[in-house]
Amino acid sequence: MLNREDWLMIREMREKGCYLREIAEEVGCSERTVRRALLRGGPPPRRRSGIRSSKLDPYKAQVDRLLAEGVWNATVIFAEIQAMGYRGGISILRDYIRPKRALRKPKGTVRFETAPGRQLQSDWGQIETEVGGRLLRVHFAVNTLGYSRRFHVWAAPCEDAEHTYEGLIGAFEHFGGVPGEVWVDNQKAAVLAHGLDGGVRFNPGFLALAAHYGFRPKACRPHRPQTKGKDERMVRYVKENFFQRHRAFESLAHLNRLLQKWLAEVADERVHGTHKEVVRERFEAERAHLAPLPPVRFDTSYRQTRRVALDAFIDVRGNRYSVPAHLCGQTVFIHMALDGTLKVFDSEGTVVAEHQLRPKRTGWSVVPEHHARLWQELKVETRSLTTYAEAASWN
Repeated sequence: MLNREDWLMIREMREKGCYLREIAEEVGCSERTVRRALLRGGPPPRRRSGIRSSKLDPYKAQVDRLLAEGVWNATVIFAEIQAMGYRGGISILRDYIRPKRALRKPKGTVRFETAPGRQLQSDWGQIETEVGGRLLRVHFAVNTLGYSRRFHVWAAPCEDAEHTYEGLIGAFEHFGGVPGEVWVDNQKAAVLAHGLDGGVRFNPGFLALAAHYGFRPKACRPHRPQTKGKDERMVRYVKENFFQRHRAFESLAHLNRLLQKWLAEVADERVHGTHKEVVRERFEAERAHLAPLPPVRFDTSYRQTRRVALDAFIDVRGNRYSVPAHLCGQTVFIHMALDGTLKVFDSEGTVVAEHQLRPKRTGWSVVPEHHARLWQELKVETRSLTTYAEAASWN
C-alpha cells in the first residue's frame, strides 16, 4: 500500500514528465497503482493499527547505513543482514526501504526499444575499490544489447582507446556475435568531434574496429548521454550489485574472473523490469540476429617505433629488450598487447622478436640467439697469466 512518501515521489516524478512505467519501477508498485494515485490526488487512506515489533528492527541501523553509502538494491541488503542473523523475509525489508527512496534523487532516462540484434550500447563506469591490498580507482566497460538487455562487463586500469576496443571485442566474443550498430558516448577513443551539420568525426581506430567487425558506429548527441539509457542503468546496476557483493580483490584478473561468474549466475538470470523476461532466455531469441565474428581478432596492441641500439637492444617502458643483431641502427615497429606481450617487427612486417614486458626492477630481457652474430664478430685479446707473474717478480 502506498504511503505519503510514495505519493509525494509519484507526484514529483510525474511533474518532471516521467512515464507511469518509470514511476512504478522507482516506487516499487504497478502502473495501475500509480494511475489511481494520480487520479485520487493522494495516497489511499491508511487504517490505524497498533505498533508491532518486527524481525527487521534489530537490523534497521545496518540497513540505514547501507542506504547512506548508496546501496539501494534490496537483494544485496537482504544478503548483508542475513549474514548478520536476520531471519525475516525480503518483503518486510522492501517495505522499509520504499518510503526512503524519496530521499534518493530520481534519474530520468530516455528508453527506446530496438529489434533483436540491432543495437549495442557502450559506456564506462568507475569505482574505488580494494585491489591487491590498495585502494584503487577501477574502470569497467559495460556493453549492453538493446533488445535482450544482456550485457558484458570488463574491468581495466584505464579508459584509453586500446582498452575501449578490447572491452567491445570481449563483449562480441561473450555474446558470440556482432550487433548491427554500436552506440558510444563522446570519449576520444571513439568520437573526435561533432560537426555543426550534425555529422560525427569518428576516431580512425574506432572506424577500423567497426570495419573489421562489420557494425555501424553511432554517437550520442553532445551532453545527452541518456540516449544510452539502457547502458547507463547497467553501469549503476554493476556498482550497486556486484561491487556491493565483492569489496576486495587480489588483482584485476581476479576481479574479472568474479565478474564473469556474477554475469552467469546473477545478471543473466535476472528478470528484467521492462520486458519482464529472464535476460538469458530473451537473449536466445536475439542470438540468431547477431552477425558472426570475423575469423581474425582485431589487434588492440599499442603501436610504436624504436631505433635499435648498437648493442642490439631497444628501450621499452624503462627496460631493454634484445633484437637480432643485424637490425642494429635500424628502425623497428613494436606492438605491446594488453596482456603484456611485446612483438618486434622489421620494415617488411616480419616478427623478429617476441618478449613479455617486464618491470624495470627485473632487468633486461635477452634472447641469446639475437646476439650470436655480435659475439662472433667481437675479438677479445687474450694474454697468458705468466705475463702477470713476470711483472710481479720485477717488483
